[in-house]
Formats: sequence, C-alpha cells, structure tokens
Amino acid sequence: MFLKAVFPGKYIQGEGVLGQLPDWIHVFGKKGLILASRTARENVLVNYRHDLEAKAIGVEAFQGECCETELNRLARVISDQKVDVLVGMGGGKTIDTAKIAADRAGIPVIVVPTIASTDAPCSGCAILYTEQGVFQSVLYPKMNPQVVLVDTNVIAQAPTRFLVAGMGDALATWFEARSCDRTQSMNECGGYSTMAGLHLAKLCYDTLLLYGFSAKLAAEQHVITPALNHIVEANILLSGIGFESSGLAAAHAIHNGLTALEPTHSFYHGEKVAFGVLAGLQLADASPRESDEVFSFCETIGLPTTLEDIGLKDIDRDGLMRVAEKACAPGEAIHHEAGKITSGKVLNALIAADALGRARKRAFAQNR
Repeated sequence: MFLKAVFPGKYIQGEGVLGQLPDWIHVFGKKGLILASRTARENVLVNYRHDLEAKAIGVEAFQGECCETELNRLARVISDQKVDVLVGMGGGKTIDTAKIAADRAGIPVIVVPTIASTDAPCSGCAILYTEQGVFQSVLYPKMNPQVVLVDTNVIAQAPTRFLVAGMGDALATWFEARSCDRTQSMNECGGYSTMAGLHLAKLCYDTLLLYGFSAKLAAEQHVITPALNHIVEANILLSGIGFESSGLAAAHAIHNGLTALEPTHSFYHGEKVAFGVLAGLQLADASPRESDEVFSFCETIGLPTTLEDIGLKDIDRDGLMRVAEKACAPGEAIHHEAGKITSGKVLNALIAADALGRARKRAFAQNR
C-alpha cells in the first residue's frame, strides 16, 4: 500500500463567494443543475433567482434522505434535462447525494454548504442511508468535488447548533487519524496517511480548542469574526482532508451503531460522533488528562457528553449492545483501533463514557 491523500479541486471561503457560482458552473459545463435543500431554496437561492434564470441554471428540490430512491430519482432528472454540471447546496445529506449522483452520471460536482455541520463538502466519500435514515454504507466517488464554495455570510446566518455539530464531527478527526497512524491502518482513499493528512488532522483539533467557544458566540450573534472563519475552515476543510487522508476509527463506527436506535435520529451526525469520540477514548485507554480535555471542550460548546444527550436516557444494555454490534460489524473503521475490538469492549466503553459524563454534570450542579 502507498501513501495517499486527496483534496477538493478548489476550496474558496469568504463573504459573498456564492456570487461566483454561475461562473464556476460554466467553467465545467453548459447545463447546470442545483440540488438544493429546502433551507437553501427558501433562505439562500431566493436572493439569486434572477441570475440563475438568466444563465439557465435549474434548481431541483432535495427530498430529504441520501438513499437509493432519491439517487434513482435524481439520475432521471439529470438524464432528462441533459445536465452536465451538478451542484449540491445544503447540508451533509444533500451534498452527499449530489456527489454520488454526479459520480454515477460521470459529470463534475460543485459543493456549496449552507451550514458548517459536517466535513462532507470537501471529501470524496459519501454516506448512504436507508429511506428510514439508518446508516447503510459508505460510497467512494472517483473524484473529490471540483469546487467547494463556502460563503461565510450564509454560514453565519444558520442556527448555531449546526456549527457546534460540525465541531463534534471535526473533533473526531485527530483521534481517528492518530489511531490509524498507530496501527498503520488504511485511510479513506485506500492508502497510508501522508504527513500532510496527519498534521492537518492535528491542526483541526488545535483549532477547535483555541477558537471553538469564541466561534460559537459569534454564530449566536450571526456575525463573522476571525474565530468563526477559523472554525468554519476547521469543520469543513481541515476535517475533510484530515479524516479522508488519515482515516476513520472508533468515533464514526460508534456513530454508525447509534443510528440503529430510532431515538438518535433527531440528533445531528456530529452530535453522535462527539459522543463516539468520548466512548472511543475510553475504548483506547486515553489518559485521564486527555479525556478531561475533550469532555471539557464538549461541555463548553454544548456537545453531548451522556447517552441522555442523544436521546437514550432510558436505554438498557440490550439496546446498547445493538449499537456495539453494529459498530463492530465487519469492515467498520473501529477495527482500525489497536488490539482486538469486540462488541463487549465497545459496550463497556459506551457505559463508561456515559457514567463519566453524568458524574461531571452532577459535580458541576453541586458546585454552582
């Protein structure tokens, strides 16, 4: 196996960059189509409607789930309208659907995230779900997006919870990269991590610790500050390159396991990943100092630290074992962790992380 790293063709972040979208579409083709989430249509594209119509760029409504039914529907639209450039505009599932659909159609894809809630925009992989929202598989398009346009004016207007969830997703990047490096496990592009991938993963974690709280405050006021810019870059670019070029491990596998339980479906990807990080640290025998640092970060910005925080207040051991077994399925990234990983060990890690989170909340309440 060789060292491998992947990157988007172009990454452009700043205030007002969405105005460049028509020009970028016409760099790559003649007939563009935007697959847009409801929020993107109602809150973003309404301001660009005349420009899009003048340049014959169509808009297609995303139906809400990255699943085969939606992909088959979109394939027919692409074929019928002779689309040669597809744009994914919205959150992670809209973007992943656009990436897969463009790859299957053999056309370029441009990504325009309207929230900084995941590292999906820059990556060349996408998560496929069932129609009910249960994790099904990870798919790997042939190329990363040709262009990623991140308009911070748009990001700053989104609910703060999205930015915080993005920090939860980005939080996993360094710890999973480190596990893959230690065990010499394959990254998400089929090779070993490069130094660039590993160091960007560490930069991602350092950026979260330095600027996460300040960025949250800025997002709550819907203002753009250097801290917000740093966290948007960490959530989207640093995490996207870091996870893909260095690899996944326990946190995302535990996220996948958590999707087996319906109460977790109302929580965002990054929120579940964040709890997966905390459980993964228990699984990997992290030092108390490191565990405390990550718990403190999650508490400071409002990420989940207990099972109750992700809808599992009354979950029993049998329910948690379903999570553990799904997390340990053959081919899951949790097997990139050191040693032999079993569902029993993962169950214990879930319980231990929850117990720590609850104990810390009790201690905080007593000291108020």
